[in-house]
Amino acid sequence: MKFEEGLKKLEDIVSTLDEGKIPLDEALSLFKEGLALTKELSKRLDEAEKKVEILIRKEGGAVEKVPFTGEEE
Repeated sequence: MKFEEGLKKLEDIVSTLDEGKIPLDEALSLFKEGLALTKELSKRLDEAEKKVEILIRKEGGAVEKVPFTGEEE
């Protein structure tokens, strides 16, 4: 499943649970599915973050690859 598909599925689950119009057993099942999706999507984001590199232009035009930390400098 693509990341975007997983995110859409998670949004649908949250929306369904927020409505509160489904039986408890179905709600618990959806909740478990949502937790599993959250774990998987979070893992994928962490992996992607590790791969991202920011190119920083130094004085004189040199380019240095710096690992992405998620914080702006």
